[in-house]
Amino acid sequence: MTHSSLEPILRDRPVGRYAPSPTGDLHLGNLRTALVAWQSIRRQGGIFILRIEDIDRPRTVPGAEERMIEDLRWLGMDWDEGPDVGGPAGPYRQSDRDEIYEAALARLKAAGLTYPCTCSRRDLREASAPHGEEGPVHLGDCRNGIRGANPKPRNGASTRFRAGLDPVVEFNDRRQGPQRFDLNRLCGDFVIRRRDGLWAYQLACAIDDALMGITEVVRGGDLLTSTPRQIALMRVLGLPIPEYEHIELVMDDEGRRMCKRDGSCSLRSLRAKGLTPAETRELIMKQPILNHGDTETQRIEHKKF
Repeated sequence: MTHSSLEPILRDRPVGRYAPSPTGDLHLGNLRTALVAWQSIRRQGGIFILRIEDIDRPRTVPGAEERMIEDLRWLGMDWDEGPDVGGPAGPYRQSDRDEIYEAALARLKAAGLTYPCTCSRRDLREASAPHGEEGPVHLGDCRNGIRGANPKPRNGASTRFRAGLDPVVEFNDRRQGPQRFDLNRLCGDFVIRRRDGLWAYQLACAIDDALMGITEVVRGGDLLTSTPRQIALMRVLGLPIPEYEHIELVMDDEGRRMCKRDGSCSLRSLRAKGLTPAETRELIMKQPILNHGDTETQRIEHKKF
């Protein structure tokens, strides 16, 4: 696959992936997601991919990718394609896929599905924008030209996708059941390239899953509302759409969802205590979880059939 190609790789088996961000060491919640995704594909005799989602370069921690790979291998996981083993669908680091995202953006622009925008969250709040399921909804104020007197703002402009042209997205989640979202209510026109030039997660993830031939996406329930945006992008680009399974999040000792920034229990700390890989896998899969619908897991309401 050339870097500028938007042709998905053809697969003859199920394909899954784990796609961590190198922003710190993996905690038990990250690892539970990785294990569930890996076990699902291995049961099916499929292909498992490790992809590094490092598009947010300012947040990338030096050495984090190497530590993640070491931790996953120590835990007993393997992968058929990835940044350290190569494969036909590479590159497997998002930071190496700029040309691919540029090609996707060019196709969206050519179809009239994007526009530049200088609106900030503060702008939307001050404009009394309706409050959607994830905060202020962008009403498309910049669709016909950037607002304000300065056509070239000092801080640059982001690029938004015209989600409102076909806003309803339906899919069946293997864990959560049938889902139906209206993007006009969820988020409005959403950013696919940030004003600092970095690619937005929604575009990069959608393009990578489609072009790498991913057939099933297993990830945390906190990303459930990202799925309709990614499906919307795949849909307009004529790309294949995988199946989705959004699993429950793991709780920390205080009953909150685990996250890297608050120092939640890492695999490194368990290794330091002398646990074996088998003991660690068992511990991870027995961690208390936040059930779908719990406040900490899903603060965002969405519609189900």
